[in-house]
Amino acid sequence: MTEPINQAAYIGAGTRAHRRPAAWIRRLLSAEGAIIVVALASAAMLALPGRTINAAFINDVLIFIDGAHRIAFGQVPNRDFHTALGPLVFYIPAAGYLLSGNFGAAIPLGMATVLVSFIPAMIRILGSRLAPSLAAGLGIFLLLILAAPINLGSSIWYPSFAMFYNRIGWVALGLLLVMYLAPHSPARRNDIADALAALFLLLVSFYTKVTYGLAGIGLIAIILSDRHQRRWGVTALLLTALAMVAIEFFWRGTAQHIEDLRAAARVSGGHDVGSILKNIRENFSDLTVFAAVASLALWQSRSLRDLVLCGFCIGAGVALINQNAHSWGIITLYCGAIVLSQKTAWVEPGNESRAAGRLARAAGALPLIGILFLLPPIVHHSAAVALHTALATEKAGQSLGLPEFDDVREVDPPGGEPDFIRRYLDNIVTGGALLQSLPVPAERVFVLDFANPFSAGLGIRPPAGDTAWLHWNRNINERSYIPPDVLFADVKIVMVPKTGINSLPLQELYGPFLAANFDVVRKTSEWTIYQWRPGKGAK
Repeated sequence: MTEPINQAAYIGAGTRAHRRPAAWIRRLLSAEGAIIVVALASAAMLALPGRTINAAFINDVLIFIDGAHRIAFGQVPNRDFHTALGPLVFYIPAAGYLLSGNFGAAIPLGMATVLVSFIPAMIRILGSRLAPSLAAGLGIFLLLILAAPINLGSSIWYPSFAMFYNRIGWVALGLLLVMYLAPHSPARRNDIADALAALFLLLVSFYTKVTYGLAGIGLIAIILSDRHQRRWGVTALLLTALAMVAIEFFWRGTAQHIEDLRAAARVSGGHDVGSILKNIRENFSDLTVFAAVASLALWQSRSLRDLVLCGFCIGAGVALINQNAHSWGIITLYCGAIVLSQKTAWVEPGNESRAAGRLARAAGALPLIGILFLLPPIVHHSAAVALHTALATEKAGQSLGLPEFDDVREVDPPGGEPDFIRRYLDNIVTGGALLQSLPVPAERVFVLDFANPFSAGLGIRPPAGDTAWLHWNRNINERSYIPPDVLFADVKIVMVPKTGINSLPLQELYGPFLAANFDVVRKTSEWTIYQWRPGKGAK
């Protein structure tokens, strides 16, 4: 005999079954769902083609590929080679290279892992402090800054992973800025989540580019003025200090990193008033929108803390962009506008006069203004990601001509490649052929120019004790430089280009040492190759 059917249970089960897809759809449409979907989609668009497409700053991109190669050979930043950039700048592409075995995938796949690693902190911070629309809008905005393979302010037709560390630093600082707002729930477990999120962002900042970390500490100091947020703020600072001690135990490069930073600061630490005014002019529209939002928000809140925050968004933002190579992109203005919009939305309207009421209504529209403020960069950076993915999938452009660089490809920008860059790229091909034609296997090659493409491009052992890059009047000049006996201590072959980024001043600086300790073994119209003089000792 069959059991009677429990009609109520059957109907209930059917109802739950029908509700499940709707619940999943609601989750996908939530702020957290939007952040996860955009992050994973962007990461896949970067990682899956497995190629680097470049149309600008190829010399800069070669720094990071060379760094990935060095790490694959067991070198450690600031212990085995000099760099004023944080170690993460080299470990990120190294992770991409070790996962793929392909230098073309090194930086895109590395940045894909960065995107995924930001998801938990982003969901925690934005979801706990912002309305869903603002959380989704700002989250997508920040994710696309991370994903877009262009220098901030560049056209989408100039794809490049050059200076990707600036985009990471801006996003980390922007998320810390949102933490100025108190979370919706003050539970102790949320303090732990906030402390861990801030710990992640501070460590990423410090070990990517220290200036962003210092700005983050300044921001935490402002947040500590809110007694309701002091518990997680103090915990985050203590955890950051402990984590840095633990990292130093394994890295053992902090002292040399500080010295490399000081050396770079001696060369390029000062900026004149003209460069500051130029950056203000090129970001004037953003500054104007932020000033309008800040004025309405401050009128509504009458808060000294908010005024200090506005000063931080402008002051720290201008200071950071002034020591970067991009002209547009004071990201603190965007994040600050969203924070002020959210805080204004929480303020209860009072009994105002007619004029004050109009201002109050305008202030109430700030969240919508904030979303509209984010839209143009969102569209721009979405297009940049899509274009790079399309070009990488098609294997567009030409490879750099070295055996390991088939998937590191250069495409012509609008108007064609400048003659100087074309000669620079051609010299990479001829230089690689020369090294491969030497009677002895090439190894420990040093290029007396901006960057070294040959160690990674030929898959040969890199020298130790040298530097990741040499940029005249940025990290080296005639007064501040690495002594030649240190720079060339482990170098066996020196490549000196006739056409280089800054090879001429470097030849004047290091030429006498080369003449005294190295022999010319090959000379062409593009290159002079020096080899360590055997009488000077074995290498």
